[in-house]
Amino acid sequence: MSEIIPIPLFDALEFLTLSTEHQMTTIKTQLISNVKIADLISDFQYTHQFLYAYRGSDETFKSYRKEIERLLQWAWLIQGKSLKELRRSDIEVFLEFCQSPPKHWIGTKHVPRFLDHNGARKPNPLWRPFVVSMSKKAYRDGRQPDVKSYMLSQSALQSIFAILSSFYNYLTQEEYAQGNPIAQIRQKSKFLRKHQGKKLIRRLSELQWAYIIETAERMAALQPTLHERTLFIMNALFGMYLRISELAATTRWIPQMDHFYRDRDGNWWFKTVGKGNKERDVSVSNAMLDALKRYRQSMNLTSLPSPGDNIPLIPKAIGKGPIKGTRHIRKIVQNCFNNAIEQLQNDGFKEDAEALMAATVHWLRHTGISEDVKIRPREHVRDDAGHSSSAITDQYIDIELRARHASAKKKPIKIL
Repeated sequence: MSEIIPIPLFDALEFLTLSTEHQMTTIKTQLISNVKIADLISDFQYTHQFLYAYRGSDETFKSYRKEIERLLQWAWLIQGKSLKELRRSDIEVFLEFCQSPPKHWIGTKHVPRFLDHNGARKPNPLWRPFVVSMSKKAYRDGRQPDVKSYMLSQSALQSIFAILSSFYNYLTQEEYAQGNPIAQIRQKSKFLRKHQGKKLIRRLSELQWAYIIETAERMAALQPTLHERTLFIMNALFGMYLRISELAATTRWIPQMDHFYRDRDGNWWFKTVGKGNKERDVSVSNAMLDALKRYRQSMNLTSLPSPGDNIPLIPKAIGKGPIKGTRHIRKIVQNCFNNAIEQLQNDGFKEDAEALMAATVHWLRHTGISEDVKIRPREHVRDDAGHSSSAITDQYIDIELRARHASAKKKPIKIL
């Protein structure tokens, strides 16, 4: 196995341009002595063009970049092949490689891909294509990430199949590749497990959510300048089941106050741009409208926004402008979670506190949808959530699961 340390190939969106000349200068300097592939530059240019087409969606771009970059590095550094030379058997070997990459390809934390150096962007020597993940509870318990514990999840494998298949469809259409080697893999079952029944939806219990929202209210009462924003974020993620990316400002969309608007019937809506760069309108409940009023009043604004009110919805605490990216908002939510965990522990709810340690921001969206689908028509919930089909919304309906488990509770093991 080669001991060559892979380097990042594609920078963040803000540094990605239509031209590949600058990027290629960096890549050739780093790779030319180690890689002897005639089509290396063509591989890079076609990949760059494909990724650049996703510049409208930061999260999608990052997902595609991660998987395709891994393939390029493996093909160039391990196999010594161009993208156009890879066949079905090569992709199968690559999938096995992703499940157990060499230790020097695995990092223990996420770091920037490129660093500024004397006005130029240089590859970060600490960056690795794979990163070992740990649960938040493990971190709280003082455990340290270990490359030996790296594991590729089933969802990550599914992502590899989907993204690389899309990539090779593009290369085929551009007549750069002769076909799609991912689509030619017949026995996907040896890589992907099929799940029978409904997908498990990660959500908060009623007690956990009660503690979280009460914690946010208490934080807002103690430090209104800072935590009225926290309280509003928690309400929006749960009450309108927004994705965290729908609250953060990006190059394609900046959430602002007048994205809350009233229609001719006097009903309030919230306009957002979500997954797949799709715009949708979310119905705003009376409770959510009250949360908005409280939030705006804490900022010395009128109770409700009017057209043209372009104040950022989630502004920075220090400085001007909106919060950009999801990392900062994630920290705000996690801080609230941590305080709620401490309160649950103090009140004797040890199991609920321990379970909450594993929760992520997305659980708020899942919980909001799960609660609403009990009392609202699923089609209404589907459209507010931005689901592409009712089948996705149906995953949140757990009445059948409860009945199924209730009927199984008293099953005997011993038959008299």
